[in-house]
Amino acid sequence: MTLEKIKMEIAGEISLSEDPGATMRKWREIFEITQVELARYLGITVSTISDYEGNRRKSPGTHVIKRFVNSLFEIDKGKGGNITQKFTEKEKPLNEYFEVHEFARSISLKDFVDIIDGKVLTNPDIIETKKIYGYTLIDSIKVILDMPFSYFQNLYGNVNERVFIFTGISTGRSPFVVVRVSSAKPSAIVLHNINPNKVDRLAVKISERERIPMIVTKKSLEDIKEALNRI
Repeated sequence: MTLEKIKMEIAGEISLSEDPGATMRKWREIFEITQVELARYLGITVSTISDYEGNRRKSPGTHVIKRFVNSLFEIDKGKGGNITQKFTEKEKPLNEYFEVHEFARSISLKDFVDIIDGKVLTNPDIIETKKIYGYTLIDSIKVILDMPFSYFQNLYGNVNERVFIFTGISTGRSPFVVVRVSSAKPSAIVLHNINPNKVDRLAVKISERERIPMIVTKKSLEDIKEALNRI
């Protein structure tokens, strides 16, 4: 979605609102703009802004709403564009960072490990009893460096009982640190195409403390996806 479409959605929300003044105030506050800043930019008095937000003036027309919405983005741009960036970040496609797959039925974590030709490095006692319902294939570099934090919950799809498969990793530390500080936890973490002897000690400690099995595999991603997507 383009920035212009985002502006149109905000303008449409104000136009259709039963309390347009309160909706205008909401968006002004979301953009962290004061009445004084907005009035100065629009070349009107602060009392005029207050009257609109308090519904003491008649409902704003299309021209007024358009000026109001554009002013929010322009003022934010002058401050560095942080709020605008949050909106545009949310519009990036999720598959730029990860792929979420749900299974048609549950399978045991042991069966999952067998399917991907995996090797269990930690918490082997969990493997036999844990049930999972899907997996998420994660580009670790993009997720850790570029992905907006607001996307994180989307990694879990419909259920938390799933496996995270991290690609592009070297020691495994970053994936486990990210999971360590998050409230939701996957059932297991797979480190793709990594030498078991090079796994970071901190990653191992986090895995053991959080009771999240660490699994490594060198099976190709194409073969993994083909096998898992048949479940």
